[in-house]
This record gives sequence, C-alpha cells and structure tokens, in this order.
Amino acid sequence: MRDAFVRILLEEMAGNDRIVLITGDLGFGVLRPVRERYPDRLINAGIAEQSMVSLAAGLSMTGRTVLVYSIGNFPTLRPLEQIRNDCAYHEADVKIVCVGGGFVYGSLGMSHHATEDMAVMRAIPGMTCFAPGDPAETMAVTRAMLHTPGPCYLRLGRGNEPAVHDAVPADWAVPQALTLRSGTDTALLSTGGILTQTVPAAELLAERGISAEVVSFPCFKPLDMEKIRELAHRFPLLVTVEEHTVVGGFGGAVCEALAGEGFPCRIRRIGLEDCFTTVVGNQQYLREIYGMDAASIANRTEAWLHE
Repeated sequence: MRDAFVRILLEEMAGNDRIVLITGDLGFGVLRPVRERYPDRLINAGIAEQSMVSLAAGLSMTGRTVLVYSIGNFPTLRPLEQIRNDCAYHEADVKIVCVGGGFVYGSLGMSHHATEDMAVMRAIPGMTCFAPGDPAETMAVTRAMLHTPGPCYLRLGRGNEPAVHDAVPADWAVPQALTLRSGTDTALLSTGGILTQTVPAAELLAERGISAEVVSFPCFKPLDMEKIRELAHRFPLLVTVEEHTVVGGFGGAVCEALAGEGFPCRIRRIGLEDCFTTVVGNQQYLREIYGMDAASIANRTEAWLHE
C-alpha cells in the first residue's frame, strides 16, 4: 500500500505545486522518489508529531495541501489535540497518513498496535476517513483524498500486501463501497487491509454451502449509506470485520447508521474486543490470536447464521 500511495502522490504533486509532504523522521526508503523530484516540498519534522501537525496546519493556511506521514499511532493519538484544534476546527486542508494500521507492527507490542485510531479519527467533526483494503483501493483513495477539501485521515497497511482487486473503477468516488463477491445468505463488510481475510473467509463459507457477499468500504466516514441500506434489506445477518477495536470503529459506525432504520437484520462485529493486546508477533499471527483471520471469520459467521 505504501508504494501505491507514493505513486499517486507523485502524480498529483506533478500537477499541483501546492502539495507538501511532512514526515516524522521515517519512511526515507519509500519516500525517496519524493525527495529526489520535489526536495523543496518534503519536510522532515523529526520525532515531533505534535509540532509536525501544527506545522501542517500553518502551511495549509497559505493555500497548501499538506500531508503528514508517520507509523501506527504516532500521527493520530500522539498529536490528537493538534489534529482536533489546529486542523479540524479550522477546516485545514491537512491529510493525516498512518502507515501500519492494525497489527502491521505486531512484533513491537501494544504501543505500536494501531487499534483505536479509526474510532478516534471518525469522532472528529469534519474529518473524512479512508482505509483502503489493497493497493488498487489505495490508489483510488489517495487520489480522491487529495481532491477532498478539508482534513482527511488515510489508514494504510505497510507494504507487500496482496492485490485483492484487479482494479478499482476509474469513476470511483467517495464514499462508494465496492462489492468483491456476490452472495445470498449473508454479507461480510470490511474496511482496511483485513479485506485480505474476508475474501478467503467467503471462499471457506462457500465450501460449506454458505453464500457470503463481500463488500469493502474504502471510506468509513462518511459511509456509503445506500449500500448499507441495500445490504440490510437483502440479508438477515451482516458481519462487520475490522483490524481495530469493536468499540467505536467500523462495526460501530454501521450499527449507528442502521439504528432506527427498522431493518430486521442482525449485525455482528468482528474485531479486537474491549482490551489491549497482550501478545506480540507478526500481523497474521495476531489476527489468528484475536479471531480476525479468514478461518475465524468463517467459523463465527457460520455459527451466527445458525443461532
């Protein structure tokens, strides 16, 4: 996802000399093409995330579109006050880019497990929030984000994630959801890199005679309400999947969206329960430990269908 993000960023920077990127003393390998082509538009703010965000807010007031780039929780939770007060309150054209959402930095422990960021960022007024599921979604989302006025949040994986889509439609627009697999029995709704688990989960369910639709939400604020209503009308059970806490995250957003709508469908959420992670290991290992891998998704969905 990082490479896809940088590829589109370079294309947009070529056509808009008001785009500036600020990094928190990292990413020099993947950001090397930016430094080589636009050295005057890449700023290393050092390990000073609060100052980095305030700097971005100030630059945006001069008519620039400013991206701040860091890993895991560092561009979100650490400078949260600056994001809220300096950027969002002033409707600044600042884009917060998190590399390493969820368990990407799993071996570094809970301080690097980004599992509350979506809940926090979507609670900020005026913040548009993106979490692409694979490189193709990343390219579409990055381009859309750079043309979306005001503060935005972009949650990426890391690198070398497998492609799930062949391509995203060229006319994709915020906040359109994307259907990867049609089904008749239930629907799996996901946002972010956990899409690589929901698609194989649907394949496992198909082997058991259960037809599951898979829908990816590259934008989780605002939500594609038309698609959510359609799914709630068609299926008795919706299962949301996120590499994030279930408290206030994507699943919570779907529940909020359907509250009071009167649909008879049930909603079940898969994600990290209300706890801190106490295990370290690689991303896939932690998905298995916390019940977010393809097999766990399939097993839990099947059990819920038979309740």
